[in-house]
Amino acid sequence: MSDGLAFAEWEPVYEAILTDLGFERRADERARDVAAELVSPFSADHLADFENATVAIVGAAPTLATELDAFDPGSVDAVVAASTAVEVLAAAGIAVDLMVTDLDKNTETACELTHDGIGVAAHAHGDNIPAVREWLPQFDSQHTIVTTQAVPRGSVSNFGGFTDGDRAAFIADAFGASELRFLGWDVDDPTVEPMKARKLRWAEHLLYWLERRRGDRFGLLEGRRESLTTDLTTVSTG
Repeated sequence: MSDGLAFAEWEPVYEAILTDLGFERRADERARDVAAELVSPFSADHLADFENATVAIVGAAPTLATELDAFDPGSVDAVVAASTAVEVLAAAGIAVDLMVTDLDKNTETACELTHDGIGVAAHAHGDNIPAVREWLPQFDSQHTIVTTQAVPRGSVSNFGGFTDGDRAAFIADAFGASELRFLGWDVDDPTVEPMKARKLRWAEHLLYWLERRRGDRFGLLEGRRESLTTDLTTVSTG
């Protein structure tokens, strides 16, 4: 596992996201504190295979099923799936090594994965406290890593990232992935509602920031970098 992202470096970005989208930090902190009372420490050994690995970061865009026709699971060492991408992958016979979710969809699937010995990164934020209270006690705690956007506390971690998809990339980076490959992403998805579109714009900026931190080049960002910045405190999506 790498050193990952220190909260002191993440905090200005987090504050910029809150300001831009009108979210409340205290609500995130309440969710974190509720989660901290419900979870046990997560063993990094469960994601040891990410070290020096090629990791697929799979989003839940409508294009995913089509993209999988050309995807060779053998070309990667591990698969991290955001939210409902898990079901699309399962339908194609592709197993995941980690699911990343904020518990707003397919929570039964996430719960089952933990009991099958598959890791799930469950995110606690200001809007999902009821789901945190309901579902975390049902998950297998040994295979559940709980994350927050706020200051990490107790067994609740902060690896950086905001949406399920870009948070998946930050987690893979923190656990030592050498290469990140992206499929099932559509940051220009015209079918999403306005707030989701703004969140996707943040995801794009965050991935560019992560790319630069890693000294990497993500295929997802080809042809898009000119509209992105690593000074995330200046981002406005309104």
